[in-house]
Amino acid sequence: MQEGDHSGAFHVPARDIPVPDYLSPIARAYLTPLPTWGDYPPLDDKDAWRAYVAAVDAAVLSRFPAWSEASGARADHRDAGGARVFDIVPSGLDPNDPSVVLDLHGGALILCGGEMCRMMGVGTAMRLQRRVWAVDYRMAPDYPYPAALDDCIAAYRALLGERSPNEIIVSGGSAGGNLAAALMLRARDEGLPMPAGLILGTPEIDLTESGDSFRTNLGVDPSLRSLMHVNLLYADGHDLAHPYLSPLFGDLSGFPPTILTTGTRDLYLSNTVRMHRALRAVGVAADLHVTEAGPHTGFPGGPEGAEIDKELRRFIEAVLKPS
Repeated sequence: MQEGDHSGAFHVPARDIPVPDYLSPIARAYLTPLPTWGDYPPLDDKDAWRAYVAAVDAAVLSRFPAWSEASGARADHRDAGGARVFDIVPSGLDPNDPSVVLDLHGGALILCGGEMCRMMGVGTAMRLQRRVWAVDYRMAPDYPYPAALDDCIAAYRALLGERSPNEIIVSGGSAGGNLAAALMLRARDEGLPMPAGLILGTPEIDLTESGDSFRTNLGVDPSLRSLMHVNLLYADGHDLAHPYLSPLFGDLSGFPPTILTTGTRDLYLSNTVRMHRALRAVGVAADLHVTEAGPHTGFPGGPEGAEIDKELRRFIEAVLKPS
């Protein structure tokens, strides 16, 4: 037994965690720890945050797969109710297919705007083989909460002006998962119809970071650490537990059918499984897919990632079918 304290917490001794040899070579490479990009700047130093965001974005962009440029997808910028959106059509798409995925990018609510948003949207369009509206939402430090959510609701309203709700899928990964779920809450509060389905990929659904895996997978997930300092920057003084900031704590009744994905090494494993249970508790049809040894990034480009993409496409096809 490990020595504990009065709270029930106990110390786990240091140990080596091997990479499973049954994973694909691509998946094994994802389990190599990534750089942490240094300490976060002080909350009140906007210039330092701008420099931090620029440096991390540049580093991430330099590593982004080259397939986005060779995909043949068409990506056009458009205004969507005042929000900036990349309208992306993958090559080979049936011109009679009216469905659109409203895609909200990840990036800790401060990263991956602009060119990264476009490239990530191209990736989503390719993997799902659907038209995508990728929302290039405003971000902190210059535009903290609720700017990003304002942009997402504006884009959703604009899309509802062109498509019926049963032709729309809302999708978000990580920070985008936070915004996707918050968008459902706000859309319902404002009397807007729900989309046909919701995709939440390892969502940053709890900015208070209260889940078990924030401790148990800390240091095990090679791609993610606590984002509490960033969460406070984004929240800009608002309560982190407010449902528009941490949708896990909201009233989830009336949500559309939802698919959630995570991995056993994901720092946000608790976020995802708790959201799944919360949705099921109020009668929402919700499926959960957990990838063995999967970190926060998942295994894009590997066979393990391809299996998840197949599940997402199957989900979309099912919820878009006429009733």
